[in-house]
Amino acid sequence: MSAAAAALARTILVVEDEASIAEAVATRLRSEGFGVTIAADGPSGVERCRALQPDLVVLDLMLPGLDGLDVCREIQRDRAVPVLMLTAKDSETDLVVGLAVGADDYLTKPFSSRELVARVHALLRRVERRPGADADGTGTVVVGPVTIDLASRRVQLDREQVHLTPTEFDLLAHLAQAPVRVFTREELLADVWGYHDGGGARTVDSHVRALRRKLGNDVVRTVHGVGYAAGDSVEGDDAP
Repeated sequence: MSAAAAALARTILVVEDEASIAEAVATRLRSEGFGVTIAADGPSGVERCRALQPDLVVLDLMLPGLDGLDVCREIQRDRAVPVLMLTAKDSETDLVVGLAVGADDYLTKPFSSRELVARVHALLRRVERRPGADADGTGTVVVGPVTIDLASRRVQLDREQVHLTPTEFDLLAHLAQAPVRVFTREELLADVWGYHDGGGARTVDSHVRALRRKLGNDVVRTVHGVGYAAGDSVEGDDAP
């Protein structure tokens, strides 16, 4: 199947209240062959997501009626769907909260249409890879008090199940399966997100913070000047 034909089989919901941005995003994605529907506020975004069952949602953070964080919570409650969040804010708190409620990645306005398309394609490729595509994606991996079931994609902390977003799980599993290896942010962006241009390093940092908040600070260690690895902190490591 060609890339254009594959895109035609995909539907994207754009939830954005600024008409000019919504139309620009929709036009660019349609030019890639995607079917695109626009919702102009939070409540209609939730309603259309439930009705359309899109393959991906492009979601603005600041929306009337229901903000992007609440919309993300609602649509992820129904089913796991990739979410690319658009935000005019650039604070780490906003990004971490957005990722914590189920967003897979974010773009800070203004952004280029090329970067938007690249992120959308990368997120959809990751969804295609998830269902057992990796031959090593079976069995159980343990990192301290954290147990990772690779086949069922479930995580337990001290035998209590912890909910992770699909991206959080992918990042944790990738690190945990190579516990002695230190990954640079660029390697993680390529391996987990499918981004090969080196952009979006803060995406990695935000997801690491989300994992630490849910599973404890020792689940991922920072190796100063290099990147991240699974396991307890060691001498010479720093927080990001």
